[in-house]
Amino acid sequence: MGSLQGHNIVVVGGSRGVGRAIVETVLSEGATVLAVARGAADLKQLAWERPRVKTLVADATREAAPDAVFAALRPDVLVMSAGALAPSAPVQDQNWEDFSANWEMDVKASFLFCKAALQGGLKPGSRVVLISSGAALSGGPPNSGGYAGAKRMQMFLAAHSQKESDRLGLGLRFMALAPMRIMAGTGVGQGGIAGVSAYLGISPADFLASMTDVQTHADVGRAVVALASCQAQGISFTVSGSGLAATA
Repeated sequence: MGSLQGHNIVVVGGSRGVGRAIVETVLSEGATVLAVARGAADLKQLAWERPRVKTLVADATREAAPDAVFAALRPDVLVMSAGALAPSAPVQDQNWEDFSANWEMDVKASFLFCKAALQGGLKPGSRVVLISSGAALSGGPPNSGGYAGAKRMQMFLAAHSQKESDRLGLGLRFMALAPMRIMAGTGVGQGGIAGVSAYLGISPADFLASMTDVQTHADVGRAVVALASCQAQGISFTVSGSGLAATA
């Protein structure tokens, strides 16, 4: 414990689900933590339960969001965990707004914050971790619209941003972390489980029972701590029940 003592960590999308698990884990490691989210009520609850956590209400897809967040706490480690609920319908039954939901939220927010980091928003040595998904590698279920593509784009974005940091000599580290299995206990996870199981014509319980090597929220939090505090080589990583691993 205490591996992140003296570190400032910002978790965008930190009020619920995986983001909240990350907040709680890095807080337990001694970091100063700012949780950013759109929902004031969820942030208020988080602050009541974890008084050491700083909070900021902000929409991460707004152009001005990175400046507001970095003004509230300049991070040594920035974690982008904000994400939209994936659609849950066959492609032919979706409209473009449904299909592009994760591009307009997950990818746009990641893009804006990576851009701000490269433009001088973060000091040399800072790290940026984009929370992707195992769907980026597997293709995801066929009723999830642009979700898998959006999560893959976050991996590409981390790689592109790293190349720019290296080219410009900025000393920043960009990484993408993909939890490999869908997780119950969050709005996004529960929605995905319900949608996929209905599409497959099985019960949510049977769908969950079919999965192996499933990571927990705590596993994701520990993976973020590892990426924040060690010198692991690589840009894209996965986390499963077996632990953290670099992608090939």
